[in-house]
Amino acid sequence: MTREQPLGGGTELGRFLHARRARLTPAEAGLTVAPGPRRTPGLRRAELAALAGISVDYYTRLELGKETRPGTSVVDSLARALRLEEDEHEHLRGLAVLAARTAPDPPAVPSRTIRPGVKLLLEGLRPNPTHVVSRTNDLLAANPGGLRLLTGIEKWPARRRNLARYVFLHPAARTLFHDWACQVRGCVARLRALAGTDPDAPDLIRLAGELLLKSPEFARLWERYDIKGRAHGHKTFHHPEVGDLTLGYQSMELEGTPGHRLITYYAEPGTADYDALVLLDMLGSQPAPRKETSSSADESTSST
Repeated sequence: MTREQPLGGGTELGRFLHARRARLTPAEAGLTVAPGPRRTPGLRRAELAALAGISVDYYTRLELGKETRPGTSVVDSLARALRLEEDEHEHLRGLAVLAARTAPDPPAVPSRTIRPGVKLLLEGLRPNPTHVVSRTNDLLAANPGGLRLLTGIEKWPARRRNLARYVFLHPAARTLFHDWACQVRGCVARLRALAGTDPDAPDLIRLAGELLLKSPEFARLWERYDIKGRAHGHKTFHHPEVGDLTLGYQSMELEGTPGHRLITYYAEPGTADYDALVLLDMLGSQPAPRKETSSSADESTSST
């Protein structure tokens, strides 16, 4: 029996099905298999087709992208066979709808504009570190603590400030986040979910292309096709300026600006973590150190 190789080309639907099939073992799927080595990682196409109650020929055409209009019952059967959770099931439904489009709509250019009311909200949430990010995790705006929390990111040009780029490429990120591995999985899951519904998004193509070239960890996680991200919970930071702190966080979609999310961190007043937030806000509010006069003069001279 030949090994079932990943299929090139096709659709996001086919690639997602292949990736999730490769991760599900026969034992996890409730199958009993003969002893001995298996050359195919995870389930074989025939095994998944049998579990879903469809023909192996039909399922193969789905993976190849030659069949692009699976019915709702087929999608639901595949989700059950793959043991998908509800948000993953919903993602699969979205991929099926996308695959059925004969002429996809051209990708919209995402807005980077922050409404004045949102800027006021960022200030009103101090000292809680808060920032606004785009659909690809570009850092669009932040209050003082929100910027200072991500130690070192303020030294990057504003257009390069991106949470995914930060966690994978900034040297401070691995020590800042107590559970760096969980942090990077969440970033990739959000980007992978966007790739499923808007695969030609220019902002996604640029960011994913850069990270695939520069980060082996990103490339490995990108191929897993995880789409589950957490919108709330707790994170522990090892911050070089305010020490260790554990913060709750909440992510919220901003209506009226598609793709924008507000992420805020918080701690119970009167706790050491809250005191660290106050200090972080104070440090973030300090003006940047001015350059020496001689340095400024040198720069002025060299630019003329």
